[in-house]
Amino acid sequence: MKILLLEDDALLAESLKEYLELEGYSVDTVGSGGEVFDRTFDEQYDLYILDINVPDINGLEVLKALKDADDTTPAIYISAMTDIKSITQGFKVGAVDYIKKPFDPEELLVRIRHHLGSKDDTVAYEGLLYHPKNGKVIRGDSSFYLSEIQKKIFDRLLLCKGDIVSSEELMEFLDRPSPNALRVTMTKLKKKLKIDIKNIRSQGYTLETL
Repeated sequence: MKILLLEDDALLAESLKEYLELEGYSVDTVGSGGEVFDRTFDEQYDLYILDINVPDINGLEVLKALKDADDTTPAIYISAMTDIKSITQGFKVGAVDYIKKPFDPEELLVRIRHHLGSKDDTVAYEGLLYHPKNGKVIRGDSSFYLSEIQKKIFDRLLLCKGDIVSSEELMEFLDRPSPNALRVTMTKLKKKLKIDIKNIRSQGYTLETL
């Protein structure tokens, strides 16, 4: 799995890179916020590890911009900014975790494993490999992440594979539930996954048992 680390302390960045690569991860490091956009334009990552107080563009603004561009890659903040306001803002812009500096690298490893899981956790369905823990989908040589709403819906369909999941139940996962909103969400999910999610008229949706 590939990680992008934003850390302007070169010594810490190199130390974390070496530690995580010994644990089997591939790690790219950058020292400024702007470099994150350069790297993510050409590369796809499984996880971002971001400091906040960095040159150019701070880590909070970086993640907000990525999320605004529909980047669903999970992000963990590592920061010496330990006040509640900063921590709250970190989660508000979309981080899945926040680690206060200084920290033991083993703690970071535990958090990474928690959010990324292992290959043994994947579910195979119609040519794709799905990771329920973080919503990552692998099809052939490409990979992408489901949004939180798409993940919840797909999880439910997989859990009830072969049975009909009612439209009313699926609408509970939407921010603004309505039949039209559900229809649009299901259409986008089907196109994203490239699988046949059957619409059972006036009842709901179902995945076939393979």
